[in-house]
Amino acid sequence: MKPANNHGIKRIIRATGFSMKGLKAAWTHEAAFRQELILAIIMLPIALIVDVTSIEKLFLILTLFIVIIVELLNSAIEAVVDRVGDEIHVLSGQAKDIASAAVFMSLVLCGLSWFIILAGRYL
Repeated sequence: MKPANNHGIKRIIRATGFSMKGLKAAWTHEAAFRQELILAIIMLPIALIVDVTSIEKLFLILTLFIVIIVELLNSAIEAVVDRVGDEIHVLSGQAKDIASAAVFMSLVLCGLSWFIILAGRYL
């Protein structure tokens, strides 16, 4: 049931709380999220200190965030599919596989972007 006064600053505060709860759940229950977040935390300072243009720095950072965002969506899809039932169903597997493919594509985008930008500068 929705709260009666769910507008303005109260809504923003509640939404932020739900977001933090979601990040905590992802950290607690999803090994892939932990791995990708740790990698992003390591790579973020590198993106800030490499000798590339501001736009290239922004692109390096954006690709890190894209990986994290897509992994969060993948985890949400997996949780919903698992909640629906324990039986094996072709569509459940398809949903999980497609979400996993989205994570893979975001990792490919990130890796290619980092390679192209840094190779262009340092090789």
